[in-house]
Amino acid sequence: MAPKGFDVRVENQLVRFISQTPVDQDAVVAQLGGTATGGVVIKVLDAPRATIVIDADGKIVIHGTQRVETARAAAKEFLLQMGLDDSGLTTEIGPMVASFDFEETIAVESIVGQVGAGDAQYDARLGCSIIEDSRHGVTMHIWPNGRCITTGAHSPNMVAMAAVYWKSIFDESGYFIQRI
Repeated sequence: MAPKGFDVRVENQLVRFISQTPVDQDAVVAQLGGTATGGVVIKVLDAPRATIVIDADGKIVIHGTQRVETARAAAKEFLLQMGLDDSGLTTEIGPMVASFDFEETIAVESIVGQVGAGDAQYDARLGCSIIEDSRHGVTMHIWPNGRCITTGAHSPNMVAMAAVYWKSIFDESGYFIQRI
């Protein structure tokens, strides 16, 4: 029988844009009311909704979008507001936060130590098991209700492959709780 597919939802996709001319942090503060903190300048855009972070090198990091196209629109809108040229803007795709559901109850407190292709620990404060998945290069936070939040992924397909893999590991190891 083929494994059940997983509905992976991208919650956040980090994207960095590099302009031909680095963005001046002081100009962002002066012209747009950006906030300088910890070596970066932060500006929140309303449309498209995104948080813009300007690093010390003048590169633009877009946080809070789910798609690269939305991040690019935010970067272009930001550059337009700054009166800067958006031609020659290069894109670097960063990690994403994605979620899916195993749709089964899981004994997360039992998922500890070396499990499958990962190292797992139970986090009592969060009430979930955290698996550092070396096979797929992601970190998975798994709650007893079967909900999983994955960080460090570079594509939804990789998250889906991790979900299929871990479902089979959990089945084999007896971590799913059978309801009567």
